[in-house]
Amino acid sequence: MVSLGEHPESLQKGGMSGKISQLLSRVPAPALFLVGGGSQYVGAALAVALFGELNPAAVAWLRMLGAALVLVAWRRPPAAAWHGRRLLLAGAFGLVTGLMNAAFYLAIDRLPLGTAVAIEFCGPVAVAALSSRTMRDWAALVLAGLGVALIADVQWAGSAVGVLWALGSATAWAGYIVLAKRVAQGGNGVDDMAVGFAVGAVLLVPLAWHSGPVWGSPRLLLLGVGVGVLSSVLPYVLDQVVLRRVGRARFAVLLALLPVTATLVGLVALGQVPGWAELAGIASVVAAVALRSRDGDPSAEAGEGAGPEADAQAGEGAGPEGTGRAG
Repeated sequence: MVSLGEHPESLQKGGMSGKISQLLSRVPAPALFLVGGGSQYVGAALAVALFGELNPAAVAWLRMLGAALVLVAWRRPPAAAWHGRRLLLAGAFGLVTGLMNAAFYLAIDRLPLGTAVAIEFCGPVAVAALSSRTMRDWAALVLAGLGVALIADVQWAGSAVGVLWALGSATAWAGYIVLAKRVAQGGNGVDDMAVGFAVGAVLLVPLAWHSGPVWGSPRLLLLGVGVGVLSSVLPYVLDQVVLRRVGRARFAVLLALLPVTATLVGLVALGQVPGWAELAGIASVVAAVALRSRDGDPSAEAGEGAGPEADAQAGEGAGPEGTGRAG
């Protein structure tokens, strides 16, 4: 079964890429989210450490630049990926992703990590609600929303500017979900992601205005690239794997795992000990994921044992919004 939204011929660029795709296709979606989420928020903790030396927006730009360099070097996207509608879609995805990252970093510069993540989660909750069609979907969303609220215990009076940046990140996150699904269904998910990140790094170069110290410090440059790998390359590649196997609504609910991983990273890396309300929130989020997962994985099941062609049909049949309806 072909993962990463790839056509079979694109995987032939490297045998290792195909083997990794086949290996990831056997891993349950929630497990992939735990790995990707853990990597993403370890990268966020590393970014916070850089805020003392660089502007958060500059760190966000370095994250995108580092991810673009790694992905372009790894994938070597073909010339067709840099032209026409494919380039426009990838560029839009990269721009929205970069804006989401910049807003999030400006938020966590003013708010605790768990609080910012919880506010940001309004984006995928809205996407899931718009995509939902069953009572089970709504019940899972209610549990997820309750869990996120309990985890965060948001103090609205703490930093109004931080809350606004987090809401901006939430809006961009909703756009990311929609565009990521379209990129995944294009059949060249990771190649187009590499192009998108490169385009985003160019379009958002004004964010690098305060990145001057980086160019004279190999340590800062290496840390910036490391943030890109931990927070963008690994999590977003795993997103492409999961997006080819699930619909947009279930993808949004699975994102409820991210506040859980943010809480755990905050505990281990930042010494933020969760209270009883936050622990209850974690349990509620896990229950939401378990409830929504009982529906199975139709798009993955449709492709199992049927080869690349069936897998491609499974992805295309979900439509551009991944709701099970034709586009």
